[in-house]
Amino acid sequence: MLITTKQNGERVELLSPTEMPRASGFLWNKQMMIQVNCRGYATAQFMQPEPAKYMHAPNLEAKSFMQPEQPYFAHHPGRFFYIKDEETGEIFSAPYEPVRAKLDKYCFSLGQSDIQWQIEHLGIEVELCLSLPQDDVVELWQLKVKNVSGRARKISVYPYFPIGYMSWMNQSAKYREDLGGVVASCVTPYQKVADYFKNKDLKDKTYFLHDRIPTSYETIREVFEGEGGLHNPTGVQQTTLDNGNALYETPTAALQYQMDLDAEQQEDYRFLLGPAFDDVEIELKRNRYFVDTDFANTKEKYSAYVAQGKGSIEINSPDTQLNEFVNSWLPRQMFYHGDVNRLSTDPQTRNYIQDAMGMVYIKPDATRAAFLHALAQQEESGAIPDGILLTEQAELKYINQIPHTDHCIWFPVCLRAYLDETNDYAIFNQPVQQFKGTESKTAFERITNAMRWLFNERDHRGLSYIAQGDWCDPMNMVGYKGKGVSGWLSMAAAYALNIWSDICQQLGELELAAEFRSNAEALNEAVNKHIWDGDWYARGITDDDVVFGTSKDEEGRIFLNPQSWAILANTADAEKRQKMIQQVEQQLETPYGVMMLAPSFTGMRDDVGRVTQKHPGSAENGSVYNHAAIFYIFSLYQAGETDRAFKLMSQMLTGPDEADYVQRGQLPVFIPNYYRGAYYQFPRTAGRSSQLFNTGTVSWVYRCIVEGLFGLKGDDRGLSIEPQLPADWENASAVRHFRGATFEVSIQRADVTQTVVSVDGMQLSSNRIEEFEEGKTYKVEVLIA
Repeated sequence: MLITTKQNGERVELLSPTEMPRASGFLWNKQMMIQVNCRGYATAQFMQPEPAKYMHAPNLEAKSFMQPEQPYFAHHPGRFFYIKDEETGEIFSAPYEPVRAKLDKYCFSLGQSDIQWQIEHLGIEVELCLSLPQDDVVELWQLKVKNVSGRARKISVYPYFPIGYMSWMNQSAKYREDLGGVVASCVTPYQKVADYFKNKDLKDKTYFLHDRIPTSYETIREVFEGEGGLHNPTGVQQTTLDNGNALYETPTAALQYQMDLDAEQQEDYRFLLGPAFDDVEIELKRNRYFVDTDFANTKEKYSAYVAQGKGSIEINSPDTQLNEFVNSWLPRQMFYHGDVNRLSTDPQTRNYIQDAMGMVYIKPDATRAAFLHALAQQEESGAIPDGILLTEQAELKYINQIPHTDHCIWFPVCLRAYLDETNDYAIFNQPVQQFKGTESKTAFERITNAMRWLFNERDHRGLSYIAQGDWCDPMNMVGYKGKGVSGWLSMAAAYALNIWSDICQQLGELELAAEFRSNAEALNEAVNKHIWDGDWYARGITDDDVVFGTSKDEEGRIFLNPQSWAILANTADAEKRQKMIQQVEQQLETPYGVMMLAPSFTGMRDDVGRVTQKHPGSAENGSVYNHAAIFYIFSLYQAGETDRAFKLMSQMLTGPDEADYVQRGQLPVFIPNYYRGAYYQFPRTAGRSSQLFNTGTVSWVYRCIVEGLFGLKGDDRGLSIEPQLPADWENASAVRHFRGATFEVSIQRADVTQTVVSVDGMQLSSNRIEEFEEGKTYKVEVLIA
């Protein structure tokens, strides 16, 4: 067996370090995040207030965090422990790198609030545990070494945490007996005088502290590695380390513990790793955490923090893997996105709003606050900026400096979920003062202005301009001359306008409701006139008036997003919808999910943009891009395509057969932003996970589970119940938390022609529960055909 689960799916374990070498998990708090793979490589980031690192590669890195399909190499930052038999000289390492010895036992264990390893080799058992505090930038490491050989042993253990190349200006490291560990220091490189003042308060020290005094130490990476290389370092071959201090040499933190172990004797060690501004801060960390025996109180508080991400539904279905993922891992990933905004100070607007949508199923007040905060940054024209500044000091950076045209649509689209969950129509009366300004308008006025801006940004055909991108960031050359249009955005705008029309109707704003309904109809009419290609909708029209994403194209012939949103916006009639679905099935569906486009581009198309330069089947160039895939799945549930929707949603999860796990290399603890596509062009790599857990997918998956699969959807009158179980499910159940009440719902197939709902034994006249009280629990029985 390759993968097992424990604790009702709250812990997932991988039993091989080689079958899925990039399998990983992540931990986070409001100030930091770390992703660790099964072999010990790690990528960590903290906020000060912009994202920064405290462990580095051995060369100067570009300022980036995680890369898709993150390449790992011998000197990639990691957290390693060498173990040497002092009598034979044999060595191995935990978790697996860098020695790569064939281990007798191996387990990589991912929990909700910790990451553990249990390995055994040469009669020595090693247990590792990584955890975080709730509110601080510190890695808490625990090491347990046990002699299970049945005889007395002499061994050395070497914690090896390579700090890496910190700065070309100034870097050093030394062992600090007064602080109890290795402290590396640097000066963040700069050229401009103004940057000195920006940088002078940065945390330019990295500490690695111990709770037990080592036999020896080394802080110079080249000396520790020596001629033996990382597989068999010279430092480990020696009797003791050299106690060297790094002077403008690449720093590392290596300690040695020599020990004599009787049979079954165990020794425990603890370590702290993190950044600091000065020695005073380092001493505070030491005094705060090492007094906490086994880090027990700190771990308990962190566990309680992660548990705040409990969602609004717990399911029990015939699909055990789905149950475990939805009940434990999906809300955890959703909480990460919504609570810390992907550890950014200027999240992209579409990401910020969609991540906030997910929080409505966890902390609705956070969703409300996020929507209002984003609206406060609306421009005078009614447009919404490309990024949302989270602090007064934050600046729009990188992709947020590129003009995109889709950001307005996400307010109505995501507000729909918020209103259905909370019935909080009072949000629209909330005054929203301009961020960094004094102008105040109600939320209703601001969204109305955004919808008018959205509708007005159209060309002579009535289609929405794309500028240098819409939802698809790298589609940056379709409209950079100011003429190109997006078929997808035109449909997405129609969908948003229809939703806003419904909301206006609900609020009694009948003239506005009619205005926006008419606008949506105009967009749909233009799309059907100019974008329909006969069997599916094209993606757009370039600056030079070329329609692309059509049957005439050899590459990029069909795109998924236009088909999805044509269903949502009611752009397509029933006949067109069936044609589209058939073509998506034939051209885009794979065993790993539905691809974003096909065939993937194999060379630059300079009237489409850099999306065509990405490797075929990766990212937006034809991968199973899960964010796009979930839009399609959501649209299928809206259209009543139940079995097709469930099949494609299930494919977002890896496994449960081992061949699928190995091909994707992904543990079922998060949904990655993509799996490799180009299924028919490059089948060898198809399905491979990006291992990136930052994705707008998860909020929509949760929404599909709640509203689609289980059909437990709120509205202005109560809780509507219309399950869409796959045909091979005879029954299912769920506990639904809704507006302060709890509903224990059982769903059963029966000889009925329509859904029948009973609450506490009393059959309702409709499939909507309208009368319930906060704090009470109700037993709900649902019969479906």
